[in-house]
Formats: sequence, structure tokens, C-alpha cells
Amino acid sequence: MCGIVGYIGKKPAAPIILEGLSKLEYRGYDSAGMAVFDGEKIQIKKSVGRLKVLEELTHDGATMPGVIGIGHTRWATHGAPSDVNSHPHYNEKETIAVVHNGIIENYLPLKEKMISKGYKFTSDTDTEVLAHLIDYYYKGNPLEAITKVMHRVQGSYALGIMFAEHPDQIFAVRKDSPLIVGQNEDGCFIASDVPAILKYTRKVYFIQNQEVVRLRADHMHFYTVDEEEITKEPVNIEWDADAAEKGGYEHFMLKEMYEQPKTVTDTLMPRIKDGDIVIEELGMSDDEIKAIRKVHIVACGSAYHVGVTAKYVIEGIARIPVEVDVASEFRYRNPILEEGAMVIVISQSGETADTLAALRESQQLGYKVLGIVNVVGSSIAREADNVMYTWAGPEIAVATTKAYSAQLVAIYLLAMKFAKVKGTISDSDFTAMLKDLKRLPDQIEMLLSNKERIQRFANRYIGAKDVFFIGRGIDYAISMEGSLKLKEISYIHSEAYAAGELKHGTISLIEKDTLVAAVATQDNLFQKTLSNMVEVKARGAFVLAVTNAGNTDIEKAADYVIYIPRTNPYFANSLAIIPLQLFGYYVAVGKGCDVDKPRNLAKSVTVE
Repeated sequence: MCGIVGYIGKKPAAPIILEGLSKLEYRGYDSAGMAVFDGEKIQIKKSVGRLKVLEELTHDGATMPGVIGIGHTRWATHGAPSDVNSHPHYNEKETIAVVHNGIIENYLPLKEKMISKGYKFTSDTDTEVLAHLIDYYYKGNPLEAITKVMHRVQGSYALGIMFAEHPDQIFAVRKDSPLIVGQNEDGCFIASDVPAILKYTRKVYFIQNQEVVRLRADHMHFYTVDEEEITKEPVNIEWDADAAEKGGYEHFMLKEMYEQPKTVTDTLMPRIKDGDIVIEELGMSDDEIKAIRKVHIVACGSAYHVGVTAKYVIEGIARIPVEVDVASEFRYRNPILEEGAMVIVISQSGETADTLAALRESQQLGYKVLGIVNVVGSSIAREADNVMYTWAGPEIAVATTKAYSAQLVAIYLLAMKFAKVKGTISDSDFTAMLKDLKRLPDQIEMLLSNKERIQRFANRYIGAKDVFFIGRGIDYAISMEGSLKLKEISYIHSEAYAAGELKHGTISLIEKDTLVAAVATQDNLFQKTLSNMVEVKARGAFVLAVTNAGNTDIEKAADYVIYIPRTNPYFANSLAIIPLQLFGYYVAVGKGCDVDKPRNLAKSVTVE
């Protein structure tokens, strides 16, 4: 979840590091720091709080001269947020500096070993163990010391390492946590993600697990954990640099919501050819698709909500049983994957630790895994047997919007492809559904154009204490995501319930003026949901309803109605979620919350 940036070259390092770290703020952090070699020693400055504090502390880097340095934004795991726990960390002699993204699982026995050798610790972090351990093994050869540490450390890590005795080199190391390196005519870079260095270079190398990179000002060398040199080919990043900027919007989140029509188009249209769905990256023949007996979907957070939607869509259209698991539960419940099972993992970043672990466990059990991922070259993208990319582009805001919409579209395409091959859908229904898919971008655009009406409604609920979202079937899946959007950026307590469960306890929480958001897009369940709305309204709730155009009967049970365009019921999530995203956004803005960087959250959850 932390962010790492490093630079070695011809220009002052500190301003470049600060600029790069600013592009990684979306990952979530509570402190920041830098280490720069000033010609005599490694100088470190770090502080708890936003990056602005570090910028002020160093006068935008001016007080840290030098052309080699590493920087870090930390999201606390071991040890509370504090100046002393912030990265970088030194060895005792202050001749080695380390920044670290990940978790060292065996840090306690390693720490005890270091203490027994006379080493003293000043922080509560697992990372300081690495600094001392490298010092312990260092006998003049940095690469040898680093690889010895790699053989003894358990857990996940991306590391940036500097040695005062080797001021012309930076070392980068990766195991399970994301790390890239890049190069231009002025120097070489390390970073946790592409946006950090996109301003400086598009020539990027993706570091694989258990690899080490030695960077100098004009070149870099790659090694295995056994110190064997290897060659790697660069990837040219095609992103427009402006894609990582706000583009005139008040927040990245708002900008990314407005990018959803394009995102859906980009994910959808390349896979629709001559009236059919072609997913070449699926890597499955028709016979292999016909052999699928069950689908297991594993994901976290919003991606899990996509999986819940996928259960209804795949089962409904393709008639394949689907089981959906939260990734952190899947990996520890000793899952049973029967013959003919297919595993799908969903992740925006492609680095989600629990989802990545579920992928690996599934493969160890002998099953192929399809990854639905947004970030090209990410861990899940590399390790999955096949990858279906969602072409959402960089998503900066912590709360996902456009990546979620892209994942939904990917699921629709998969479900329809499976149904067509298995013969569970008629040609006429398939054609009609394709037509509805193609209309989604314009329909989303229309819903986004009505933001002022939703903003006015949201302003009434800035002071809300509790909000409940209800729905049935796919509407329940929509409610889960709508509730998450509200709670994660506005900090208002919000829960989603299957509407039929209200009577089993939850309705006791309803009191006068409690806001209940009811989603009712599924015509076959409309009357059932309507009855639940009447129940909460009778107990004093204020009812917000989201339903299809033409369902005017809902106005008898709702105090405020948002109508969405009609589409195939299986695709309703893509439309109904738009006003709920806007509602959560405007409530959070009205409260003065940091919408793009909500407290305690991170964009890429790379630790358990």
C-alpha cells in the first residue's frame, strides 16, 4: 500500500522524488520521507502526515542536495504513524538506507536475532529489521548482502536500498509487492507504480518476484536471487500523462466518474466483432467452455461486489453455478474446487494481496485462473493463466468508480460468451443483449448529466448518522456497492441488506428520518421490494428509490425517486450505480472530506 520512488542521475534527486511521491498519494499513506546522499553521507528527512509536510520540511527538496535518493509514503502496518516509524530506515551507522512496501512476516525472530547480535532498534517497524539485517551481511558487496537477506526473509516486499559506500548505485528488490524501474537520458528511476515516473520516462521494466536491480546513472543490471545476471525487455507505456491529472475537475473521483462512458466503451467494443463476442485473451476453446461445471469468483471490496453481480448474471444467462468468495476468506477455508471448475479473480490494481494469494492457491490445487485486471504488468496479470484487461486507464482516487464499471462490463461479456457457446441463449436474445450493451455508454453519460439534482438531494443528508441500502437479486449487489461508496468517502455509517432480510432484525434500527436507499430495477422483484419500502416508510424512514424509467408506482412508497434508463435487467448495475456514486461523492464533499484520499484507506491493498 505504501509508495516508493527512487532516482539516480544528473539532476537533483529530492525534487524528482517528491514529484513522484505526489503521484502515488492515491495509494494511501500516513507519513512520508526521503533519503538523499549529499556527497558525504546519507541524509534522511521524514515526518508523519501528508506529503506537504515533507515538502515544507525540505523546502521542496532544496535542503537535501544530491543526485541519488529514495523516497517513501507509508501506510502503517507495524507501529503507529509517527516520525520515528516513517521510512526510510537506517542501519545504526547510518550508512545504509531502506524503504519498504509490504510486510515481513518473520520480522520478530529476525529482530530477536539482531538484538542478540548487539543491534539496537529505534522504531516499531518490520522494515528496520531489514536495514540491520543488510548491515549484518554486508561485507563490501551490496548485491551479496541483499540476496542473503532475501533468502532469510519471509513475506512481501518491494525495497529501495542505498549504501553510503556505493554512492553511484541504488538497488531495487521485489517479492509480491509491485515495483518498476525506468530510464531516460538523465538517469534511472524506481517506483511502485507507473504514474510516479510517467513525467520522466515511458520506458519501463516490470520487476518480477525475487529479482534485484542495480541502477546507476546511465544503466541498470538485473539479477536473480542467486546473483545470476538476467536480461529484460522494456515496456513502452502508452498512457497519456494527462490521464494522471485532474483535468479541471475538483477531485480525481469526480473526473473518473465522468470517464466511465469512455471506460465502458474501451472495455466493451474491442471484444464485439461482427455481431459476436470475441475474447481472445480468455484462452479457452469452445469445448473447454462447454466443459465448465462451476465458476468460483474471488475478489475484495468493490471487486467482490462485481463478483456478486456476476453470480446473478452468469447463472441467469449461462446457467453455470457460481460461488463468490471474499478473497481473505477463500484462502483460509480450505476451499473445495471440483472437477470442471473455473476460477476468476478480480482486482483493479492486480496487486491485492489476498486475491493474489487465492490465485496462487487455486493454481497449486491444479486449476487455471482467469484474472480480470486493470493494471497491465501487475502481479495478478503476470501470474494468472489468462488475463482479461479492463481498459479503464489509471484510477487515482482511492474509491473506485470507473474500474468497477469496467469490471462489470467484462463480466457481462464473459457471461454472454459462455451462454452463446453453451447454447443457453437464443440468437435473438443474444443480439438484443449486444444492442443493450452498446447503449450503456450513452445511458451512463445521460445519468451523469443529471448530477445537479443528485447534489441537491445529497446536501440534505450531510449530517446523516446511519443510511441503509436495500435491494433484491442484482439490486442487492448494487446496494452493496452504493453503501460502500458512501461509507468509505463520507465516513457515514452505512449498511446494505437484502431487502427480504429487513424483517429478520434490521428493521429494528429504522426510526424517524432514517435514510433508506431502495434499489428496484428488477421487474420480477419490483413488487417485493416495494413492500419492503412501505415497511420502512411506515416506521418513519425517508425513502430514496432508484428504479427504471416508467416505474411510477414507486412514488407511492418513496419520498424521492431517481429514474434510470431501461436496459436488460442483467445490466442494471451499470446504470443504477451512477446516481449512488454521485450521491456518496456529494455527501462527502458537503462534509468537507478528503474525497480522493479517505482516511485509513489505500488504493492498492498489498498486505493482509
